[in-house]
Parts: sequence; C-alpha cells; structure tokens
Amino acid sequence: MTPVAKRDPTHVLQNEEIISAISARVKRAQGQLGAVARMLEEGRNCEEIVHQMSAVSKAVNTAAFTLISASLEECIVEGRRDQKAVTEKLLKLFLSLA
Repeated sequence: MTPVAKRDPTHVLQNEEIISAISARVKRAQGQLGAVARMLEEGRNCEEIVHQMSAVSKAVNTAAFTLISASLEECIVEGRRDQKAVTEKLLKLFLSLA
C-alpha cells in the first residue's frame, strides 16, 4: 500500500475583475522596471533611479497584497472544508511580504 500524499492547501483566485486589475498592476511594474534599467544605462542620478525603484516595489507589493486579500475573501465565502489550512497558508504569504 503506497502512502497517500497529503495535499497542500491552496487557492486559485477566481474573480476575473481582480485578476485583471492585478495583471495590469504587474504589467505597469514591469514597465517601471524597464525604465529603471534604461535610467541606469543612461547614467541618470541615484535619486531618480531609487524613486523609480520605489514605485516598482510598491506596485509589486500592492499586487501581492491584493491577490492574498482577494484569495482570503474567496476562501471564506466558499466555506471550504480546508478553509483554516488555506487561511493559515495565505497568512504566511502575507507575512512574507512584511
């Protein structure tokens, strides 16, 4: 008899509107990161580059926080059997951003 692998609790975001908003934010951050590379190549000053890097960081973190909070909301609304385990995993993800 082979041991049954314990399934890791996960959640896949279903809200298409939120997925679209997160995707747009990530694409914006991607553009900002490209701007950082160009600024470095152009020899722009440190303050301008760091300001742009800060914008990239904020955009990525906002996308991650939005993803986690929307996933938590869906998990709670779904009333999943493994809701507690999924919620704990999402909380760990949230704390990894802090």
